[in-house]
Amino acid sequence: MQTVPRREGAKKRIAVSGKRQITIPIEYYSQLGIGDEVECFIKDGAIVIRPAPAETDGAFAEEILADLIAKGYERETLMAEFRRMNRAIRPAVHRLIEEAEAAARGEAPSETLDEVFGGERGDV
Repeated sequence: MQTVPRREGAKKRIAVSGKRQITIPIEYYSQLGIGDEVECFIKDGAIVIRPAPAETDGAFAEEILADLIAKGYERETLMAEFRRMNRAIRPAVHRLIEEAEAAARGEAPSETLDEVFGGERGDV
């Protein structure tokens, strides 16, 4: 099902459940590129809900953009793909940390320094 983006400022009335929950309309969700989290705050007597910023502090932004530009992305598709890839960094980093912790506990395979550096470490 294809959704038609609403114009900026368009309003839609949505229900609030007994548990104070709301469902974000799919056209808003898609148009804003919302991922797994949103942030909300009060401003001028209104609740503002917007996509949560990536917590990467732009750590890989230049690399992501360079890769996407090299792949030929432009304009809106460039921005959409950048947002998608940028959101994927945080879960990937968490997976790497979990794998490293499991290896440190001896619950997962790990490599020696010689295996990682090919036996050519030199004196440190």
